[in-house]
This record gives sequence, C-alpha cells and structure tokens, in this order.
Amino acid sequence: MPQKPYFKRILLKLSGESCQGPAGSLDPAAILAAAQQVKEGWQSGTQIALILGAGNIFRGLSGCRQGMSRNCADNMGMLATAINALAMRDALEALQVPADIQSALAISGVLPPFDYRQADLLLQAGKVLLFAGGTGHPFFTTDSTAALRACEINADAVFKATQVNGIYSADPKKNPQAVRYARISFARALTERLKIMDSTAFSLCQDNNLPIVVFKFGEKGTLAEILQGNFQNATLVSNED
Repeated sequence: MPQKPYFKRILLKLSGESCQGPAGSLDPAAILAAAQQVKEGWQSGTQIALILGAGNIFRGLSGCRQGMSRNCADNMGMLATAINALAMRDALEALQVPADIQSALAISGVLPPFDYRQADLLLQAGKVLLFAGGTGHPFFTTDSTAALRACEINADAVFKATQVNGIYSADPKKNPQAVRYARISFARALTERLKIMDSTAFSLCQDNNLPIVVFKFGEKGTLAEILQGNFQNATLVSNED
C-alpha cells in the first residue's frame, strides 16, 4: 500500500525552459520528459496543479527591454504560457494522466476560464490541473501567479522547480563551502537576502502561511520523494525555521 502523501495538494511551478530542447523554443521530447516527472508525483497520491512559465517562447520583460510596452509584452507572455500548457496537457494525456486546463485568458473551445470552485472539483477528481494565462493582467510574473492560484485552491505548498536541489547560503557553483538548507523560515530568508521567488510571490506566501518547496526538477523520483516528506534534495520555506 503506498504511503500517505506528506502534501495533499500542491501548486507546481515549472519554468518555460522545462519545455525547451537543445535548439530552444518548444520541444515535444522535453515536454514529454517533464510530463513523466509530473506523472511520478501524481502517482504518489498528491493532487497537483501546475503552472508553466513561457521563457522558452517569449519573456515579457525581454520585450520591454527591446522597446515594447509592458502591457503588450506581458500579454504576449501570458499567451505563450497557454501554448506551453496545451503542450503539457497533451503530453500528460499521452502518459495516461488525466489533465485539464483553466486560463485567466479564456478562449472558447480551447481554454476554459479559471474558476476556483471548478478547480477544486477537478483536483479532487484526480486530474492534473494546468493554470494558463498568468493572472490575466500585466506586471505580474508566473511566480506571482503560482502563489495566487495556490492560495485560491488551498494548496499545502508551492513547489518551485529550479536547477539546484534547494536553497544554499551562497551560490554552490561559485562557493563549494555553501550550505544547503533543508528548512528555513521566511524571515531568515529575507534577512539573508536569499532570492527564492519574486517579492510579490514571496510576500503572498508568507502572509498566507503557504510554504514554498524549492527543488531540482528533472531527476527521476525526486518529486515523488519530496511529496512523501523527504527533503534530502529540497528546501522547505515556511513561517517556522
């Protein structure tokens, strides 16, 4: 009999780069590999909501630096998250994982609108639920969207996928003496100026007592282990140190 999951429901935030292949952009093989990792977590018994960034397609801030208005650039970025969500849903379904999408930017017949009540029912029914379209407003990142949606669906934690296995006291690639934290408080993270999520997302999680789990995505079995409460390859950020 499988062990009862440590987290009943999470909001998993993946970067757009998780959908990106060697040539960049959107790569079906990379998306399928990421979907396989999500499937392992889903099989552990945890309800999973998922948000994908869009850095593999278009970054709003990059558009701004090249002369676009922030409103226009961010709207383009939010539409790009919808493309990634559609690709991920297709990959999950190919792996026999039931999945659905809700979007802050609805498109009739393609992307139904976000509804927190319907989202709760879909998650309880065992579906992986993808949230697309950001918050539906410019000036907010997908990190902020992740924190917001996690609060709205009463998730137990936000899982932030990165390229390292948790939060360190310094950059482990530059400082071999850097120490990885298994657990750390929001207050301590602020004191030590540890950049975990953008300030809006971080504050929303702290104010609503919503833990953040930072972990390295892409290694077989890691997500499933963390969902069982094993933080050997992750850092748990909460209001308790």
